[in-house]
Amino acid sequence: MAVVVETRAPARPAPAPPRRGKGRVNRPGALYLLPALVFFGLFAALPLVLVLYLSFTDWNGIGTPGFIGVDNWVRMIENEAIWDVTWTTLLLTVLCWVTQTPLSILLGVWAAGKQRNRAVLSALFFLPLLLSTAAIALLYNRLFDPYVGIGRGFEPLRNILGTTSGALTAIVIVVGWQFIPFHTLLYQAAARNIPKVLYDAAYVDGAGGWHQFWYITLPQLKNTLITSSTIMIVGSLTYFETIFLLTNGGPAASTRTLPLEMYFRSFRSYEFGYASTIASVLVIVATAISLLIVRFSGFGKMRSTLEGL
Repeated sequence: MAVVVETRAPARPAPAPPRRGKGRVNRPGALYLLPALVFFGLFAALPLVLVLYLSFTDWNGIGTPGFIGVDNWVRMIENEAIWDVTWTTLLLTVLCWVTQTPLSILLGVWAAGKQRNRAVLSALFFLPLLLSTAAIALLYNRLFDPYVGIGRGFEPLRNILGTTSGALTAIVIVVGWQFIPFHTLLYQAAARNIPKVLYDAAYVDGAGGWHQFWYITLPQLKNTLITSSTIMIVGSLTYFETIFLLTNGGPAASTRTLPLEMYFRSFRSYEFGYASTIASVLVIVATAISLLIVRFSGFGKMRSTLEGL
């Protein structure tokens, strides 16, 4: 008795995706990058190159800059006052991050909820974002005035701008009042994108509100925390208007930062070459800190479109 064996034809491979032209994938061309490259080159790269060049010159703002090599860099390294100013800048950066980050996370998570009157309170809380930095600094300068401000009737705030610790505290308060709403907005958007199924599973397992916040919310906000911290740290390194209008670097230069020192050297002492050296150092430090945060936080390896996943 003969046995019939059924054979099947081999499966055909899936058709290749359509291509536009021979060997070309359908994707936007490099020409679309031209406007962004031109804008970045004119308003970012070119000014940076010019500032770096001026750091090797002696220039008072008039005439042709004279090339002096690395004299400005050597002068800055050997200047003890610059190291004090650098320490104040770094201290202010740390204080701003330590105070703004926890408050921004807590307020952002709260604003992402469904509490009663949440939308109205959030709108009022975000109002400082609409005000200019100069207006806010002048407002608090009058509020902290020992004779006509709130310190007149409240002794702990009477001389807040007259001491080193008090002036630093005042700067942290003013900067936080203005910029915490911005970082709160980042955390609010991120908290709303956390999958609700994670909280439902934690609730079934008996996890309370604090455990859900600590083991679900915070890990899911990792990317936003890195982004917010980078913006906050780099921004703290370049604060100028608030310190200039609030304390003017005082008392006794105790709140003088690198941006303020750069301003004094350029527009009061007319040492534009030396001021350009300070500006170059600020760019280098801010860029290095940003790259270190991305490198050691694992931010560059994130591939998920969901927070922390």
